[in-house]
Amino acid sequence: MENFIVSARKYRPVTFDTVVGQPSITTTLKNAIRTNHLAQAYLFTGPRGVGKTTTARILSKTINCEAITEAVEACNICPSCIAFNEGRSLNIYELDAASNNGVDEIRGLVDQVRYAPQLGKYKVYIIDEVHMLSTAAFNAFLKTLEEPPAHAIFILATTEKQKIIPTILSRCQIFDFNRIKIEDIADHLASIAKKENVDAEEDALHIIAQKADGALRDALSMFDQLVSFAGEKLSYKQVIENLNILDYDYYFRLTEELHSGNIPASLITFNEIISKGFDGHNFINGLSSHFRDLLVCLDEETLSLLEVSPSIREKYKVQSRLCSLLWLLKALEITNEADYKYKASKHQRLHVELALMRLCLLNEAHESHSEITKKKVELNTVLSPVTHTIPGPEKAKPPVTSKSKAELAEEPKKEKTKAESPAVPVERKNSGAAVGRKTISITGALNLKQEEKIPEQIIEANPDLNKAFSEGELKNAWDEYSALLQSQGRLTLHAALIKRKAVPGKNFNVHFKVDSAAVEKDLNEIKPDMLAFLRKKLSNYSLQIEVEVVLGDESGTVPYTPSEKFKKLAEKNPLLNDLKNQFDLEIEY
Repeated sequence: MENFIVSARKYRPVTFDTVVGQPSITTTLKNAIRTNHLAQAYLFTGPRGVGKTTTARILSKTINCEAITEAVEACNICPSCIAFNEGRSLNIYELDAASNNGVDEIRGLVDQVRYAPQLGKYKVYIIDEVHMLSTAAFNAFLKTLEEPPAHAIFILATTEKQKIIPTILSRCQIFDFNRIKIEDIADHLASIAKKENVDAEEDALHIIAQKADGALRDALSMFDQLVSFAGEKLSYKQVIENLNILDYDYYFRLTEELHSGNIPASLITFNEIISKGFDGHNFINGLSSHFRDLLVCLDEETLSLLEVSPSIREKYKVQSRLCSLLWLLKALEITNEADYKYKASKHQRLHVELALMRLCLLNEAHESHSEITKKKVELNTVLSPVTHTIPGPEKAKPPVTSKSKAELAEEPKKEKTKAESPAVPVERKNSGAAVGRKTISITGALNLKQEEKIPEQIIEANPDLNKAFSEGELKNAWDEYSALLQSQGRLTLHAALIKRKAVPGKNFNVHFKVDSAAVEKDLNEIKPDMLAFLRKKLSNYSLQIEVEVVLGDESGTVPYTPSEKFKKLAEKNPLLNDLKNQFDLEIEY
């Protein structure tokens, strides 16, 4: 019975041109051989199964070849090449640093370096998994690595460059090997399948390449395993069954169910996936990747980022036309949230099912929002007059308040400045219509500053905006707003509003008296919000509030500041002044 040789060894590259997925590295090494610019030490680093040791062997064979071809490849016919191919070359030494990581092994290697090769030009020392050497072994190796004999070349290979001490790194030319692309692995598997007389589907080879995660050796191992399982015909279904991979069809079907809002169907599909032994976390990650691939398909420029077979790519392109950009972004947000919260969830299956239900409701939420927007537009169209010219809004009359002498002195200066300034049109913030526009809308008019009155044209065209209200209705609305302030913790303003009642006047002007300039200032700050509340509550958008500061009522001035409160108490009990003077106390203002 003929001995079986695994594909990773049987089809191991023997020339630079047959190395898969590392063109920049092989080109650099060939140019170095052509120009005789070989370094004394190389460090090949990268993930597993990407060709580090294979490239080191090809380099060793090529530099000792006696008849290098014009393409800078070994001839395979000279004595050196034949000895290498038969595994009896004395010029190439391979050391596994994982099992020979002590100082003694490195000292033995250093002793061998002194002897020149009997056949060929160079002695090449390949040290695999070099990061496993101990610190003492690295230090024993430093001097030889820095100044080796002219006939010695060292090639170090590792998957963990960060574990190698900097003094070793500084003495080497470093080559970083990349993960091999899915397309390159799939093409290489196709060529091997052809040589082995295996009829393999293209989708099946792509799945193997994706599962290998950039490692060609892993892909070849899986290929051998699947050929042993399936025989001479390898199908897509056999691959996903044997490697326990979730089929693309599940994701395509589930996306259709989610987009249509079919919650029962999506939960049944998820149950079918769980019953086949797939993990919920892997499922939600796969669904997120599926949405990402659909997002990539929305633009021809990003279509190259989709690493799948041509037939699967067509399915992605078809389904991407059904999903909008907004839907996919929201879906990715939900799946990403489900991903990072999955491990913290105590009921993980329910966690995924809730995410699926949220995905099903995405379109419904979007349609509800669109319907509300549409109804608003229709309402504005019905209510807005067609041809009205809106003059500039009337200024609200300033509230009647007591002013200090300094404020009265500043008023003439302000009036003078305004008179000297040219008339410049000012754009209103939050205004639905600019001055002079021929068409207006109710929404735009209601978004004027709350202190401004609604233009008379709007009110005349819409009587519902200017309803009369009684004193009792005003009191109820006023008390409701004061209660709202109390719930927000604004107790001073609440006390001020309930102390006196608001008095309705002419032209819907509401007069309100306060006992302090500080309270007046606070009321003016909340005045826009207060006006909006009262106008909406009383259905009257002409309502204005005038705040007036008075010295007090029949009970006297109401104290607010600490000094006013102390003065009030001292009038009732003069001993407080004696106490203050005796202890030399000060009242904060």
